Amino acid sequence: MPRAARAPAPHLAPRDVARFRAKVRRHHAAHGRDLPWRHTADPYRILVSEIMLQQTQVDRVAARYDAFLAAFPTFAALAAAPLARVLAAWKGLGYNRRALALRRTAAIVVREHGGRLPRDPERLARLPGIGAPTAAAICAYAFNLPVVYIETNIRAVFLHHFFPGRAAVPDARLLPLVARTLDRRNPRAWYSALMDFGTALKKKLGNPGRLSAHYRRQPPFEGSRRQLRGRVLAALVRGRPRTAAALARALGAGAAMLAEALSGLVEDGLLAKAGGRYRIA
Repeated sequence: MPRAARAPAPHLAPRDVARFRAKVRRHHAAHGRDLPWRHTADPYRILVSEIMLQQTQVDRVAARYDAFLAAFPTFAALAAAPLARVLAAWKGLGYNRRALALRRTAAIVVREHGGRLPRDPERLARLPGIGAPTAAAICAYAFNLPVVYIETNIRAVFLHHFFPGRAAVPDARLLPLVARTLDRRNPRAWYSALMDFGTALKKKLGNPGRLSAHYRRQPPFEGSRRQLRGRVLAALVRGRPRTAAALARALGAGAAMLAEALSGLVEDGLLAKAGGRYRIA
């Protein structure tokens, strides 16, 4: 059984940093992924990719990314689009609140920032749906700023390389190592290499992130309220407003679970209710 990590994070001499960087870069040179958002540094396009990639597999994002940008090529175009059209373009990515948050962020950028995404991580993190890790990723990939952050693939690399055989490793032990090994001249390329190395480790060894103190198992999707929320939105994007009873018949959903889903969707701003009927907000 893996031991809990109680010792301080390893001290890294310059040669240790050089070896670690060389290992990651060798892997990237041989196995780096050709992803559409790596062909741009446009802040809007990077923002779209990072929001899409939250809790969604890369292959699913790659399949929807270009079409979404073709439909909404700028902050202004996305901010002005009806929510139903945005949700239709988002179909297949899940977690539809992200689409709403992305549209709200676009409106704020147009209204308050002259159509230009802020370069400051703290200001970015306050925008809808972003938060600190996504803000840092945007700063690295859009602006090539030497920010220090952790997400699931980066965490996997540092757990595997620096904490073998340890469990319950907190991010506080990893962040100094991320900072020490960061290529500050080209953080965009370095983080891409780390991400690809982490993806390969998970495919080969399972997810080293399970050794993190922050690991939480994803609950099953099938039969979940999250699945039902998606089905409700899909039904209303395609057609006219419906009552709860009509949705229950169309979706074969239980009344109590559907009522909970509908209430949550209204609270989140994805649906509106008028005259007993629900529609896309």
